[in-house]
Amino acid sequence: MEPDWKNLPAPTFGEVIREHARERGNSIALRYGDRTTTYAQFDALTDRIANALLREGSPGDRIAYLGKNSDIAVALILGAAKAGMVLVPVIWRLAPPEIAYILSDSTAGLLFVDHELAAQAAAIDGLNARVIQTEGDPAQAGWPSFEAWLGDAPATPPAAHVDADQALLQIYTSGTTGRPKGAVLSHANATRYRKVIKASGLEWLSSDPGETALLAMPFGHIAGAGQALLILHAAGEMIIHREFDPGATLEAIEAHGLKRLFLVPAALQIMLAHPRAATTDFSSLGYFSYGASPIPVPLLEAGMARLGCQFMQVYGMTETWGGVVALPPEDHDPARRHLLSSAGKAMPGVELRIRGSDGELLGPGETGEVEVRSPANLLGYWQLEEATRAVLSDDGWLKTGDAGMLDAEGYLYIQDRIKDMIITGAENVYPAEVESVIYGHPQVADVAVIGVPDPKWGEAVKAIVVPAPGTAPDPAEIIAWTKERLAGFKCPKSVDFIDVLPRNPSGKILRRELREPFWAGYERRVN
Repeated sequence: MEPDWKNLPAPTFGEVIREHARERGNSIALRYGDRTTTYAQFDALTDRIANALLREGSPGDRIAYLGKNSDIAVALILGAAKAGMVLVPVIWRLAPPEIAYILSDSTAGLLFVDHELAAQAAAIDGLNARVIQTEGDPAQAGWPSFEAWLGDAPATPPAAHVDADQALLQIYTSGTTGRPKGAVLSHANATRYRKVIKASGLEWLSSDPGETALLAMPFGHIAGAGQALLILHAAGEMIIHREFDPGATLEAIEAHGLKRLFLVPAALQIMLAHPRAATTDFSSLGYFSYGASPIPVPLLEAGMARLGCQFMQVYGMTETWGGVVALPPEDHDPARRHLLSSAGKAMPGVELRIRGSDGELLGPGETGEVEVRSPANLLGYWQLEEATRAVLSDDGWLKTGDAGMLDAEGYLYIQDRIKDMIITGAENVYPAEVESVIYGHPQVADVAVIGVPDPKWGEAVKAIVVPAPGTAPDPAEIIAWTKERLAGFKCPKSVDFIDVLPRNPSGKILRRELREPFWAGYERRVN
């Protein structure tokens, strides 16, 4: 049966910003360092960006941004949105070969580079995109500045027809086959979904205009670029930090009276450990939300006690524009402590089901793959029809790759990851990608990469290596080898050696067997 929301009209983000500019043009949209931008100024700036983009390209083109959080980065999303183009935010922590692959795969003709990442961009072999540096002195690299590129582009609505079901964001997720995939998300994935949320009347899910919110999660993630768009959609006042800093976060809570704060569990732990946390006034906080990786219950309880606001957990993925399942404030109840280890219930407009390995639908208490149908489900993977068909059914059900079960009340419990993905500090790492790099080391005959419990990051990447005959590889050398070729968060924190890897009759590595000794004593095989 077709979902109720399927034919619900949805605006584009360009239309959303124009409405905010008309209705609350003098309200602050962005605060970044000493710069403030009102909604009227933001509307005009993003019109100029859209017109500048259309001087060089056409609707549907991909443009890329490599850098940390900034007001220009946020404006680029909306400028691209108004031009009918698609922003590809690139995780700044990636190594040059990884960045090169994303730029090539996305066919981005323009690359906007944060001044701190200029050297990293310059190190990319075969860079075909035209590069514009967003801030700082670009003279050394010979690239035009953002201001020079913008030039005399007019602050008038661009001549581009944009439909809400068109692509808006293309965020690359780590790939099970060693290559990342571009998850394509539309305007309507957010705007239609927020209509459904608003209609539910649930205050903890719906921000009011003018509410202050912090953007501190990395821009290359859905928790960064995607969250920025949701704050703008709600006409919020966005406080932008270049990256997460616990002291700066605590300062912002007091200085700007933050109403809402989202952090991944690892960031919450770091913030609570900061000396200033003991004296910070958290009274302005109404809601704290967390997600992107499981949270240890003791950390959750410590956070609830210190922050003193309403807590909510969100579960989702890049492919669902973040949260589609939530544990609401009322379920953060010491009297029902068992619920704190659940992901929560389906959010309004979201359907959940559990499917077994042979395709049958499972009942309460049975563990299988979690599937989601929601207004926020991605359009597909960029230029990967087979990969899209493998996870997204014709009637809109998305396979999450997570093993979980629903209880009789509809609460979802995540048990393990079917896809072997490792989540370390809320960063997704797929073993195949790391293994393909380690295989290239001359002293490695075979390798398996697994996630093991880590008290700070949730999970840590571990490599289990079979040495090449006649060699005695040094763990530090193998780790250094990966750091030259991969982002630091993907590199193993430790290396163990083994004579032979366990495999099934078809040759597949038995990762569960390798992981088991490290996870003994844990209720779940995620942390």
